Amino acid sequence: MQLDDFDYSLPEDLIARFPTAERRGSRLLAVADGLSDFRFGDLPSLLREGDLLVFNDTRVIPARLVGRKSTGGHAELLIERVTGETRALAHVRSSKSPKPGGVIEFAGGVRAEVRGREDDLFDLEFSSRLMDFLDAHGDVPLPPYLGRDSVGEDRERYQTVYARDPGAVAAPTAGLHFDEAMLEETRAAGIAHAWVTLHVGAGTFQSLRHEDIAKNRLHSERVDVGEDCVELAKKTRASGGRVIAVGTTVVRSLECASTGGELRPYRGETELFIMPGYEFRSVDAMLTNFHLPRSSLMMLVAAFAGRERVLAAYAHAVRERYRFFSYGDSMFLTPEPAA
Repeated sequence: MQLDDFDYSLPEDLIARFPTAERRGSRLLAVADGLSDFRFGDLPSLLREGDLLVFNDTRVIPARLVGRKSTGGHAELLIERVTGETRALAHVRSSKSPKPGGVIEFAGGVRAEVRGREDDLFDLEFSSRLMDFLDAHGDVPLPPYLGRDSVGEDRERYQTVYARDPGAVAAPTAGLHFDEAMLEETRAAGIAHAWVTLHVGAGTFQSLRHEDIAKNRLHSERVDVGEDCVELAKKTRASGGRVIAVGTTVVRSLECASTGGELRPYRGETELFIMPGYEFRSVDAMLTNFHLPRSSLMMLVAAFAGRERVLAAYAHAVRERYRFFSYGDSMFLTPEPAA
């Protein structure tokens, strides 16, 4: 299949550049037997007692930094992965790439020395505790397609209410719609909750390079699917309930942990690229936002719910003026019916 098979037209004004006033204030398009328009607050009506919602509890770090090279040139950093108390891998954008031994200077006299490179990433050692410095001086790494700088509210709104494990540079956006009240409503309706961790990397924003989708490779991301989640998922399915992934990151986490044919605890890296033809092992339904055209995430939802079905849903969403992308509206997807 080709990238063009996952393309669609989106009016610029349907990109949600800011969040809704309330987290649950978004709309929800259900893609099941047909297409049904809801508000996100209606979610419990789409769930069943005995279902399991699985969330990604990663926490977005303020990963964007602006500094100056010791030679005087401007440098913009996006931390991709914190690898130690004072160490990180980062994307560095400057007029000339810094060399090993080069130094980038930041506010407060903090310095970062270039130790080397790993592909497109620079291995940096900072002169202070990195997480403390990011909390004080880092900026929220908003997706580039929002076309704006971050503002004060992004610190809280570009973060799920259940985020607890710092390490992501992009939010698992399907979870942004949940407030504490919705978490309690679903529990009260007999819906169990489980957690995985996938630290979303900056590669999630990168375009696929090859027209033939099978030739593309995804960036590596850290995943942790624990024993508690695995046991809850197995118990849910054994009793006739559904495992419902809150976001594509949860889908990738659970499916990565199922590559041996059975869901098992897994902690490590994943480059799993889910595209049409993939056989799902551990996910029965999913919540997700609307994704960029020609993206790997479009391919994942098409693999799960069927390409024609998904493209029809996107066309409906455009006609009905849903809001798209990270701060946009959501979808509830069930699998494509068997032929």
